[in-house]
Amino acid sequence: MPRESDEVDRIVAAWTAQRPDLDFSPLEVLSRVDRLSRHLDRARRAAFGRSELVSWEWDVLSALRRSGEPFQLSPKQLLQQTLVSSGTMTNRIDRLVGRRLVRREADPGDGRSVLVTLTDEGRTRVDAAITRLVDAESHLLSELSRSDRERLAGLLRKLSLGFDAE
Repeated sequence: MPRESDEVDRIVAAWTAQRPDLDFSPLEVLSRVDRLSRHLDRARRAAFGRSELVSWEWDVLSALRRSGEPFQLSPKQLLQQTLVSSGTMTNRIDRLVGRRLVRREADPGDGRSVLVTLTDEGRTRVDAAITRLVDAESHLLSELSRSDRERLAGLLRKLSLGFDAE
């Protein structure tokens, strides 16, 4: 029984015919990851958009939501979780304050510092977005069994840890 082929199979076959001296197995993996990444990006933008959020807003709001009650972090903690510059984070917090999705509060432990707190509106939006995101991502993985998902997650974790170590 012939296996199904996808666009990556066709691309690799064409390259193999033209350059039989090269091993194209990395393309078989990473070209698929790249294509899947594009589908994931579209699904995420749609899930966030239905909650009237964009990706960077999601990053900040979800970091606050994951922190648990009282859903607040320092700007430095947000920087560490979102991997953006200090100036970028200040701008993002300003914009989220303007949309009433977060508020700045004095840090009771250090009067010179502030904490960023998720508002009720911010929590409502991020909770709706995570529900939509989980649904969308489950749909993207619907062709895989639970055990296939677990095996794939383990392989991707292994690959990711190699990059994180650099």
